This record gives sequence, C-alpha cells and structure tokens, in this order.
Amino acid sequence: MNKLDNLKQIKKLDPDKVLDSIEMLGEQINQAWQECKKIQLPKNYKTVNKIVINGMGGSALGGHILKSVFFEDLKVPISVINSYQLPASLDKNTLYIISSYSGTTEEPISTFSEAKKRGAKIFGITSGGKLAKMINQGKMPGYVFDPAFNPCGQPRMGLGYSVSAQMAILKKLGLIKISDQEIKNVLLMIDKLNAKFGVNKLAPKNFAKILAQKFVGKSLAVVASEFLSGNAHVFANQTNETGKTLATYFLIPELNHHLLEGLKYPASNRQNLMFIFLESDLYYSKNQLRTKITKQVVAKNKVKFESYKVISQVKLEQSSEVLLFSTYVTFYLAILNNINPNVIPFVNYFKAQLKKAN
Repeated sequence: MNKLDNLKQIKKLDPDKVLDSIEMLGEQINQAWQECKKIQLPKNYKTVNKIVINGMGGSALGGHILKSVFFEDLKVPISVINSYQLPASLDKNTLYIISSYSGTTEEPISTFSEAKKRGAKIFGITSGGKLAKMINQGKMPGYVFDPAFNPCGQPRMGLGYSVSAQMAILKKLGLIKISDQEIKNVLLMIDKLNAKFGVNKLAPKNFAKILAQKFVGKSLAVVASEFLSGNAHVFANQTNETGKTLATYFLIPELNHHLLEGLKYPASNRQNLMFIFLESDLYYSKNQLRTKITKQVVAKNKVKFESYKVISQVKLEQSSEVLLFSTYVTFYLAILNNINPNVIPFVNYFKAQLKKAN
C-alpha cells in the first residue's frame, strides 16, 4: 500500500490533527466572513488612502494572498511588512492591520504605540494573547476569533481566518467589492477539491500525492505570476515549515531577467532541484507565453519541473484552489519524510534562545 493511502500510518504521524485543519479551510473562511460582518468600525476608517499589514510567518501570509488577488481592484496601495519598525509613510490616513494568530508575536505588537502616535487607523486580527486583550480593552478595533476549525493550532493552517477577515474588513471600508455569493462559490469549490486532493483519494489518481512523491529529496522553486504571487509565497512557506524541505519562490516576469542564468551551477541542481509552475488561463497572455518559454529553459538546463494548472474560473477561486492544493501537497511531503507536519522544533528553539538573550 502507498504510504499516503495508509490512514493508520498518517494518523500516527499526525497526532495534532493538521489534516483536520486542512479539511476545514472552508469552515475557517465562512466563520471569519460571517463574524466580521458584525464588526463596527469607526467612521473615520473610511478615509484611509493606503493599507499596511504587519505580521510574521503564517500570520502574514493572508496579506500576501489578499494583495495579489486584488492587485488590479484595490484603489489604494497595500503593503505587507514583517517588522519591528514602521514605514515613514504610515500616518493618519493608513489602515494599519496588526496580524498575529497567537496574539503574542512581538514584532508587530511592539509597533502599536508608534502607530497610535502617528494616528493610524489600527485594526487587530488574532485568536488570543496580548493582542486580543488590547482589542477587548478597546485600545483598537479588531477581530478576535475562536480557532475552532484549526485544531492543530498552527497559523499557516489557519489561513482561512486571516484571508477572509481581511477581505471582509476591506469590503466594509469600501476598498474592494466582493459578494456573499462569491464566498459561497469558494466554499463549494473547496468541498469539491477536498474530495479530489484529500486523504481518501488514492495516490494514483491524486495529483497532490503524486506531486509530493516527486518532491521528496528535492529543493523546491515555486513559480507563479500576478494574482497567484501570494500563493507562491504560501507554497514555499508551507514546504519549509510543514514539509521540512528547503523551498523558495520566484515570480514571472521578473525571474526572466535573472534566474534563467542561475540554473547551470551548481551541477547538483540537476539532481537536487525541482520547479513547480502554478499556471492559469487568467494570466496576462504575455505571462502565459513567458511561463511556457521558462519551462523550456529549465528543461534545457536538465532541471526537473512540474506544473499545476488551476481549474477554477475566477481569480479568488483560483487562489483558494491553489491554497488548498499546496497545503495538501506539503502535508503529504511531511508524511513521506516520516515527520509530524505540525511540529516546528527549530522555530521554537530560536524563540527560546531569543527569549533567553533578552
């Protein structure tokens, strides 16, 4: 039996219920969407002319997806930072979102006083901790959610909360247009894809499992473009954190101006490196052509690659599709690597050493 079809073995390696969290992406999205509808924001929040989202690791990934998907629709600039510091441009006209899944992430939380001093329109998103306490004390508006649909507790597995909450808040401020029906369509699509990529779909007909098997023993380069750029970032992050495998990401067309000359060396690239292209018929036509030619160059350098062609019909659904797909792939990669996909021993080690040094 294929290891990825052995439910008993998977459960043994996944005692923290990462798989359950993956399967409940739709419930996360729906919970945050419905609950954020009830949030009342100060009227002056509608005067913002730019958005800054500050978060670390998994807490920042939702911002990257949002920025990519709504790139052509947002009429105000949006930036995602990961910092103890604030950009000089942050002022009273800035919507400043502090995103910390745990509510204890020191980098973004430490910026609150300075952001308040500058008069920024601050909004917090969290499941608890110090940030939840600040929101509940009225120091800032925010969304404190019960992570009932993320039993494993890892922020990267609770992206439905951050993506959906931020979409709902931006809609409430009139910065993006998105309907309840569009959210329902996403949820219906996720249900279908859970059956297509989920653990009960056997390996020979499950592309998420097939891809994970090809990734074993490889370093990974994720390639995407335009509205799937944030998904490339997420895919690489999940490969690192969940699959315990080195990964990075590159974006078309930018990579065509430098990366193609970097494939020849080291010679071990031919054995150790693999590309995964995230492809869409909704990409600008020139970027679709660039993707095709880029694959040719990768092949000429004898570096292996795979492609995932999204099947959904609109950008938000395509991004949600790739999010679910990449999460399954990296979960299966962890299982093939014979490790618990939830644990992050070196991240925890780093935090402990940092705390000891303070």
